Amino acid sequence: MQTTLAFEIWPQSRDSRIAQVLLVVVGTALLAVSARVQVPFWPVPMTMQTFVVLVLGIAYGPRLGFATGGLYLLEGALGLPVFAKGAGFAYLIGPTGGYLFGFLAAMTLMGVLARRGWDRNVTAMLGAMLIGESLIFLMGVGWLATLIGASKAITFGLTPFLAAEVFKIALAVVTVPMIWRLIRR
Repeated sequence: MQTTLAFEIWPQSRDSRIAQVLLVVVGTALLAVSARVQVPFWPVPMTMQTFVVLVLGIAYGPRLGFATGGLYLLEGALGLPVFAKGAGFAYLIGPTGGYLFGFLAAMTLMGVLARRGWDRNVTAMLGAMLIGESLIFLMGVGWLATLIGASKAITFGLTPFLAAEVFKIALAVVTVPMIWRLIRR
């Protein structure tokens, strides 16, 4: 098993529970900010949330990625304003609930892939990002389909976001392996 970006950049966090808790809290703050910041994009505005979800999973590994995603969902369920719009338990079972639980699953899976070295080069990173994005949208569109039907779920819950997701995938595929190259120097 390989180390993660977080442990490589901050080696003390590998053995310090306090440092790990700090990483998880900072991660949930980044998720909250990424949910609120909108970038004009076509056909719908883009948030950087899926980018942050997937990159945090890669940077933190499966255990801290899961802890970060779990705390983020708990914060939102408790009413903290961490989601894009709204908060509370009802929000978690509403139309976007599948995406939110998809974040948790994807963060964990991305961490597993990172521990296997999928974040070290462009080709493997592309594969990891495609898998992570697919998991988020599979869970999100799947849940949405139970509420509004499959056809509408694809039309409203997947198709408008594809261009923005391609941009975020490309950004991560270039950025993460570049960070590893810089660290190795």
